[in-house]
Amino acid sequence: MRFNRLALIAAIASAPAVTPLMAQDPAAEPVLTYADIADLSDAADLVIHAQIRRQVEVERERAPGLEAGFARLYIEAETKALLTGSAPIGESLRYLVDVPLNAKGKVPKLRKKEVLLFARAVPSRPGEVQLAGPQAQQPYTPELEAQVRPVLSALASPDSPPVVTGVRDALSVPGNLAGESETQVFLETRNGEPVSLSILRRPGREPVWGVSWGEIIDQAARPPRPNTIEWYRLACALPARLPSGANLSRVPAERAQAERDYSLVMGSLGPCVRTLVRG
Repeated sequence: MRFNRLALIAAIASAPAVTPLMAQDPAAEPVLTYADIADLSDAADLVIHAQIRRQVEVERERAPGLEAGFARLYIEAETKALLTGSAPIGESLRYLVDVPLNAKGKVPKLRKKEVLLFARAVPSRPGEVQLAGPQAQQPYTPELEAQVRPVLSALASPDSPPVVTGVRDALSVPGNLAGESETQVFLETRNGEPVSLSILRRPGREPVWGVSWGEIIDQAARPPRPNTIEWYRLACALPARLPSGANLSRVPAERAQAERDYSLVMGSLGPCVRTLVRG
């Protein structure tokens, strides 16, 4: 079938729902962290393995917000597999993506490149998708697919933890023995579901903490395993320090204990390492 450039340019001009996004050069192979993959997967309704068939560079005057050193491309791609998504997609896809120019200042040739797209369907435009965030087009490799699939399964699970948005309040209470205390930290979530952290200290023992995903505070709760969705919801969402306004303790020693216990949790979770730019 002959490539109709004028028809594609006309489609570009009438596609405000397709937000221009910055993507990494598909020829590169970035090392994605668990947080990177979770960010991309969490923001997407569709994750698609596709192969680029055609590309058209959008004229700069038709590409508002395009950064220097980048080109905006209108892409036609063939669907190879749908990793997740409830919206129907066909054998062909269309979308916009911003890609960096190569070392010679030229637009990279992406035809036949296989990519993994983290995207959303565009209402009333069958076959058209909108990338879900910056760098939401990634070079496809079987290794990347193997990393993405368990994240998608965890997010789709009925037991998937809610999105944590911050700390609601915290309270530390001393025990009857010297060096004994319990701190409860209650978290804010996007959908209002309760999530809490418990930090217990006993004389002569190492402090222990855990997270309860629900109304009942489980005294036997334990920290989440690294590189799981439970870990991601905490390590990549909570502030590094306990917000002063969330600390309900009135006694200075108890306020200080709540801060120490919160720091214990954050130290145990470890850093949320990302290599991709977040949108």
